Amino acid sequence: MREALIVIDVQNDYFEGGAFPLYQPEKALANILVLLKKYTKEDRPVYFIQHISKSKEAAFFLPDTRGVHLHSSLKPFLLSHNAYTIEKTYPNSFLQTDLQDKLQEQKIDRLVICGMMTHMCVDSTTRQASELGYNIKVISDACATRDLSFDKITNSAINVQNAFLSALSSFSKVESTAAYLS
Repeated sequence: MREALIVIDVQNDYFEGGAFPLYQPEKALANILVLLKKYTKEDRPVYFIQHISKSKEAAFFLPDTRGVHLHSSLKPFLLSHNAYTIEKTYPNSFLQTDLQDKLQEQKIDRLVICGMMTHMCVDSTTRQASELGYNIKVISDACATRDLSFDKITNSAINVQNAFLSALSSFSKVESTAAYLS
């Protein structure tokens, strides 16, 4: 089996001062960096997914803004010969991108998924990867989300995170960074 790390949308707009900050993205980023160090040391493939909004109504990830750029702490890992950047315009990292082609070229059959937002792009990408037949692990503490409201009820980011990770456990193995590394 050949494994790749998928790092979804770790972009400036999701951090303090960005257009759409998440709940504790720095904690998720710290764990993502641990995973990146492991993959780089082991010379394993890493796919950085970058969302670029094309909708005129979009509130974040707008082209030619600071917010659309991948977080600066990822820069050293982007330079690895085994690092690939995939641009997307939909929550699903496979939709209208060459991600599937790249994974097939490298004969990848296992994916370790992390990134932002758990309830949107991590969810969409994980479900699609499952439908494509990949063996998947989602790293729970290397993902971040935010509060969500519906019908005058606000669900805390912690509850959103738990609900979506619970649902994703039907499509993948969900575990912490420490459990994955052990």
